[in-house]
Amino acid sequence: MAAHRFKRKLDGEVELDLCFACQGIWFDDYESLQLAPAGVVDLFRLIHEHRDDQRLPLASPLHCPRCNERLIHSQDRVKSGLFNYQRCGQHGRFITFSQFMIEKGFVRQLTPIEIKEISVRIGVVRCTGCGSPVDIRKESACSHCRAPIAILDPQAVEKALSGYRHAAAGQARQTEPALLAETILFSERERSRRQRERGTGLNADIGDLMLDGVAMVWDILQ
Repeated sequence: MAAHRFKRKLDGEVELDLCFACQGIWFDDYESLQLAPAGVVDLFRLIHEHRDDQRLPLASPLHCPRCNERLIHSQDRVKSGLFNYQRCGQHGRFITFSQFMIEKGFVRQLTPIEIKEISVRIGVVRCTGCGSPVDIRKESACSHCRAPIAILDPQAVEKALSGYRHAAAGQARQTEPALLAETILFSERERSRRQRERGTGLNADIGDLMLDGVAMVWDILQ
């Protein structure tokens, strides 16, 4: 993991450990609560900039980087829904980028109706919690880590940014399931094309709702 500095609420900076390959953040103690609103926005921007980095599967089980004890899988609830993370009882917690975005209000969970509409066009997506494939025609949550299917969409981002920056970031847009599905498919086709050009290949039938949503929303906010 690499250290990155972000603004602290009262004064100074918070140093967070990030890994773009495993899409994860390590928070010591109460660092997540100490992160200033501007720091949250900067972290969101950094996640977007590294969205195409090579990704590696998470180790199982995960261990605390401070004491090497096995991390405990945990779950909490915020207004935007449930989010998952792994914690050490003494030193802190590990959370993936997508779950952190849920915690901070950038992401909302898909409704059963939206999942049904999207599944007509997209059969399998990547879990935003652990990266495992999820067949949204049959499941509404990952069978491996039980993380519910979530999406970063314009309305969720607008609400989050308006709170963090104390001003709306533009007029919120409605995200119709059909439009969302087509956006994800287009993004996956483009990513597949880039991967083929680099000679690595990629299964274009598998998408990542979270990261493709980041790109869609970022274009809207731009």
